[in-house]
Amino acid sequence: MNEVRQRESSLSSVADASLRGERLSRETALSLLRTPDEDFRTLLWQAFRIREASFGRRVKVCILQNARSGLCPEDCHYCSQSSVSAAEIPRYRLLSEQTLVEGARHAAASGARRYCMVTSGRGPSEPDIGRLAGAARRIKQEFPDIEICVSLGLMSEEQARELKASGVGWVNHNLNTSERFHSEICTTHTFADRVRTVKNVKAAGLSTCCGGIIGMGEGDEDVVDLALSLRELEVDSLPVNFLHAIDGTPLEGVSFLDPIRALKALCLFRFTNPKAEIRAAGGRERNLREWQALALYPANSIFVQGYLTTPGQNPDEARRMIEEMGFEVEAGVEVGEGGGIRSP
Repeated sequence: MNEVRQRESSLSSVADASLRGERLSRETALSLLRTPDEDFRTLLWQAFRIREASFGRRVKVCILQNARSGLCPEDCHYCSQSSVSAAEIPRYRLLSEQTLVEGARHAAASGARRYCMVTSGRGPSEPDIGRLAGAARRIKQEFPDIEICVSLGLMSEEQARELKASGVGWVNHNLNTSERFHSEICTTHTFADRVRTVKNVKAAGLSTCCGGIIGMGEGDEDVVDLALSLRELEVDSLPVNFLHAIDGTPLEGVSFLDPIRALKALCLFRFTNPKAEIRAAGGRERNLREWQALALYPANSIFVQGYLTTPGQNPDEARRMIEEMGFEVEAGVEVGEGGGIRSP
């Protein structure tokens, strides 16, 4: 019993250090990821303490819009839209400005606080930036309080500034994994290319949305190095994805994660990035399964409806899950009876 209490006290002390803003060492971060299963509940509770300090019990709901599907020259092994994927997915060019605005209306009607327009490809062209900026201006006129995020690949600071001027508030560009492991999942651009884009976004005055994917064959050290790299970049939003292996991609057949392993990773990101908005993102339904409600303890945000080419949790089901766990949907446009819009 004394040994159990000592381990509980140790995790509490690490959480206290995180709450004080102390930078946890790499060794401590690795020990968090390797927390024995018998101490998992304590780890989860301490992660919640850190989460609650910045976000209370609020949960931000986000929706993705696949604004351009497939047709990508990059060879990211996890992605169904990459040049090395034979997955059967829809393939189309950039959606019209009107369609993008209609997507925002649907997101608002579904209770989403953030709407993210995502394009496949190495990076945006100037016509892409113009169309997305036009859509953002119209969305902001109609829904002044909705948060607009874009995910467009590698970007320059100038492109980011143009998007900011249109009302875009966040740019997503994930590091995906550690610098060491990056070449195992992508060879057409480098880890440094991704870091450069995140820095360009910050220099333009936009908020950063930058995370990774767990379950691609990386080791514990890679997960920790990813968490610490994101800490160094001081990212604002941190989406944690869990590999959903898609038939036709190089990673097809990779097994789903153990739910406890996935939740420990979420806790690690919360301990090392205490004030970041942490989002339980792609693959949470498939990997966490019946455990996914527990993701709300370290994470303060979720995606609903889908992940570009894979399905996701129904917005009404997500709302029930949030409320049944004693959390609340972050204030904004909410879902009313029959799926209509009502004020919070």
